[in-house]
Formats: sequence, C-alpha cells, structure tokens
Amino acid sequence: MTQRWSRPATPVARPGRAVARLLALAAAVLVPALVAGCTSGAAERAGGGAGPSPAASAPAGGSPAPEGTTAPAPGEPRTLVDGLRVPWAIAFLPGGDALVTERDTARLLRVTRAGKATEVGVVEGVVATGEGGLLGVAVSPEYERDRQIFVYFTAETENRVVRYRYDGGLSDARTILSGIPKGGNHNGGRLEFGPDGYLYASTGEAGDRPLSQALGSLGGKILRMTADGRPAPGNPFQNVIWSYGHRNVQGMAWDDEGRMYASEFGQNTYDEVNLIEKGRNYGWPEVEGVGDRDGFTDPLVTWTTDEASPSGLAYANGSLWMAALRGTRLWQVPVSGGRAGEPVAHYDGRYGRLRAIATAPDGSLYVSTSNQDGRGYPAPGDDRILLVPAR
Repeated sequence: MTQRWSRPATPVARPGRAVARLLALAAAVLVPALVAGCTSGAAERAGGGAGPSPAASAPAGGSPAPEGTTAPAPGEPRTLVDGLRVPWAIAFLPGGDALVTERDTARLLRVTRAGKATEVGVVEGVVATGEGGLLGVAVSPEYERDRQIFVYFTAETENRVVRYRYDGGLSDARTILSGIPKGGNHNGGRLEFGPDGYLYASTGEAGDRPLSQALGSLGGKILRMTADGRPAPGNPFQNVIWSYGHRNVQGMAWDDEGRMYASEFGQNTYDEVNLIEKGRNYGWPEVEGVGDRDGFTDPLVTWTTDEASPSGLAYANGSLWMAALRGTRLWQVPVSGGRAGEPVAHYDGRYGRLRAIATAPDGSLYVSTSNQDGRGYPAPGDDRILLVPAR
C-alpha cells in the first residue's frame, strides 16, 4: 500500500562538522561580483548561453586534496539520439539499454546502444508545470528477477514515487511514497539505488524555505526507502529522511568506496556538491555555500551560480561528473577518500544546457541536453543524448 508521509514522534537534531574552510573563503574574496539570479526563488536561473567568463571553482575543504585526485579528460562526445523533449533522467537496464524520461511529455523511452529510441509508455497522472513533470527513473537492482522500475513524478497536488513492472510495457503501477511537496521551482526529482540496495530520492523545498529544516516535511531532503516505500533500516529519524537542510538536490552518486555525493542548486551565490552522510543537516536556508557553523555540514565543492546550476551527477573513473544547466558545461571533480581535487570544465557552451548524466555499464557517460525546457536556445536536433566514451 502507499506509504504516506508521517511526522516523526521526536525530531532529532544531528550536528554537522564544523571545519574551517579558509581556502574557499579566500577564493570567495577574489570572485568578481556575482551575477544576480533566482530573485524570484527559481532554482534554475534563466539563460542558455555560456555567459560571462566564470571565476575559478575551488574545493571547499580546508585540507589539501590528496594525491591521485587529478583524472584524465573525457573522450569526444557523439550524439546517440536526438529529437527528444527535455530528457530529464537516465537509468540502465541490465542488458545496457537506457530508460529515459521526458519531463514535459511524460513519455518513458528505451534507448539502445545503437541509438534507437522507442516509447515504452506514457506515465499516467503526470502534471507537467514549471519544473515538475516526469522526472527521475531507477531500475531495481534485482530487475532480472522482479522486473521493477521506479519513477518520480509531479501530480496534481504533490510529487510521488511510483513503482511499475516493466517487461516490454508498463503495468502494475503502485504509488510507494506520496506527500512530497511540489512547486513550480525547487521540485527535486532524482531517483537512484545506492550500493546498499535501497532507493534514494531527492526533493526540493518547493519555494517554502522552512521546509528544508523541518523534520516533519519531506521537502528539501534526501530520502532513503525500501522498494515498498518504507523507511530503510538504519535511517536516522525513524522515517524515510536520510539527510536534510537541502534547497534543491537534482543529482546523486556514489564512489567506488560507497561514499554518497549530491549536487545542489544554490540561491544567488553558491551551487554545491556535498558529501552526504546519515542524518546530517546541510544548512539551507540558514547557510548557502560554506558557513563554518556548528550544526551544519559544509559543502565539498562550491561554484558561483552562473558557472553551474547543477542537475545530474555521476561517478566514473575516479571523478564525479556534474551536468550544468546555466553553466552549459560538464564539470569533472576528481575525488579520493571523500575529498575533492580541482574541478575541471569540459565542452563549455558547446551543447547548451546539460541536465542528466549517468554511467553506462561499460563505463561511458550518457549526458542529456535540456535546451527545450524554456530556458535554453535549442539547436537543430535538440534535445539529445550524448555518449561520452570511457577513457
């Protein structure tokens, strides 16, 4: 049966690590005046061009990055499939084909390695307005046994996580979690299975900032649940909440040692990649970027909002790979031992807004453009999925 959100009996405050961030603070002094953005509270700032030359990004941590956090550049992308409409999320079936959601059409597509796209079905109940629509998709780790896939979508009054059976077509729809706040902006929507076998969902605060700090709301959180939508064993608050104090997380990934990372939209100043740990408070709306304040966990890496506006996040070959919307580039962040090396930008302005990114079974990266979302400048053939070969 559907798991509805219920308020925890006793909210528990979990303090973060108060660590000095001297390098990041020094970098912030050198950053030119920031371009104003999101004055209406929108998570994704308008504009699809490369914009002004950005300031250099820097790891937020005060300790030097460990040796081995410099990684090789990616290969030359090629268009795998084009003519899509806001492809929002990508997940892989065991055989290597990809499932792709289209935010505004509510279509679920299957894309082969040869670039053939076929419609699996149209997800019922989707209300595509603002940043809402058909968003995340995840494939069960036991797919070959249970044939289950999961989608996150915006309905009339809320966001939901729905489980389907997919065996050539969609059937047996079951809402496993409902009551996630929806909004025209800051709508969250990413779904991923972690290496622990549990389903993680990222949510936005839907423009209502206090929700991020409220343990009685699903808004502004990362959630962790079973395939039935129940709280996963070991969750810190006896419910589905895993971490809180988020503004709008749209990317989640794990490294080879099982560490979890998330990409997050800032307001006017800093976008972030965070190292996500159980029960921690990531600061929004009290802190944007590095705060060095007791009770809040500072980000691993920050960017100015004109050079990022991050959505999808993936891990491959020793690096995090982050798709930038307003920043119109692919960011590579070498990571080792939970610390970050210097971020490197690729394909700056070449493909426009980048939305989803996922690591294919062969180690290559699939990256989707988002130039048809009303904030970009579509080129002929947009939107498309790019294949970035493994190195």
